[in-house]
Amino acid sequence: MKICFIGLGRMGSGMAKRLLDKGHELSVYDQVPALIKPLVEAGARGAKSVADAIAGSDVIISMLPSDAALDSLVFDAGGLLASMSKGMVHMPMGTHGVKQIAKINQAHTDAGQILVATTVLGRPDLAASGQLTIIPGGPAQTVQRLQPVFAALGRQVLDAGEDPISSTVVKVAHNFVLGCAIEVIGEGVSLVRKLGGDQKLFLDTLVKGLFSCTAYDVYGKIIVEEAYDKVGASAFIGLKDANLALEAAEVAQMPLPSANVLRDRLLGAIAHGEGNLDWAVVARDQARASGLE
Repeated sequence: MKICFIGLGRMGSGMAKRLLDKGHELSVYDQVPALIKPLVEAGARGAKSVADAIAGSDVIISMLPSDAALDSLVFDAGGLLASMSKGMVHMPMGTHGVKQIAKINQAHTDAGQILVATTVLGRPDLAASGQLTIIPGGPAQTVQRLQPVFAALGRQVLDAGEDPISSTVVKVAHNFVLGCAIEVIGEGVSLVRKLGGDQKLFLDTLVKGLFSCTAYDVYGKIIVEEAYDKVGASAFIGLKDANLALEAAEVAQMPLPSANVLRDRLLGAIAHGEGNLDWAVVARDQARASGLE
């Protein structure tokens, strides 16, 4: 399959390399030219513009860090809306807001183009090894046609149905719950530390008993070991995700009180110059609030 990949950050670079390794014909584009070089050396075609990148492609994958970047990609002069032919597929795989996905879905539909919102679950190491969870939302026939792409990138596919918003809101809610879990681990670790308890033992009670799952294991270790430089998603990205959850709650006209706690901890970490560390650094902000060094 001929694939265009736009957005080569931590997640995108690993995903693009997987597609190459699985034999897909790949063109790549990023506003930072240096990010293209390793993939070109691995066999991808480097492009100098969006229009050049998507020429001849069956599907365009975008992996962008923000709604603003996605909006620019779609609507700017020479962007996707102007450059895609009728029937061409855009597959945004980043974490975006429900309002933004609704906006570009309508624009693509009006132009005779197809949107399949395809959110993913996993950190960059899982992206590089093809172990992501893939959640596509879009027309059933198109989703079926994209199965070879999903197979290259993920270990499982959870179909969100024909509405792109379904995939989007599931990812926003997932990141909200994960962020709250990380924040709560930080509170628990601070309590144990404050009273002289064993942090490792506390973590074992979580991952070997109460919550035997990858998220608690991975983020619990980062918190206990204070290994915040092992960045999967930064505090800045975490703040974006918390704000997307609050935006979705506003659309749904419902309270989401835990999101405000998570957002405040992320803002506290960012205020201390820790925005580029892993978002588990909310635990350090909790430790500060607890009077710990």
